[in-house]
Amino acid sequence: MAVEILVEKQLGVNVNMKIGDRVRVKESVIIYHHPEHRSQPFDIKGLEGEVVQIATVWKGKPISANLPFVVQFSKKFKAHLRDNELEII
Repeated sequence: MAVEILVEKQLGVNVNMKIGDRVRVKESVIIYHHPEHRSQPFDIKGLEGEVVQIATVWKGKPISANLPFVVQFSKKFKAHLRDNELEII
């Protein structure tokens, strides 16, 4: 846990967001993998979900993921997002 916090600070990841936090998408983000809109552009701005993973360490080594926050919106729908696209509710 201490290693992950140190890595998050070094990589510039928002350390205020934690796994389990409820978040809302505050920026316009177009995705093409929404279960109800397959292969069609769909804007997820305003959707609410839960942070289920923060990608900062992989196999014990620090990584700098472009989209480090994995947010679960529904049972069938997750998305990888940046911290500037999310706000904590």
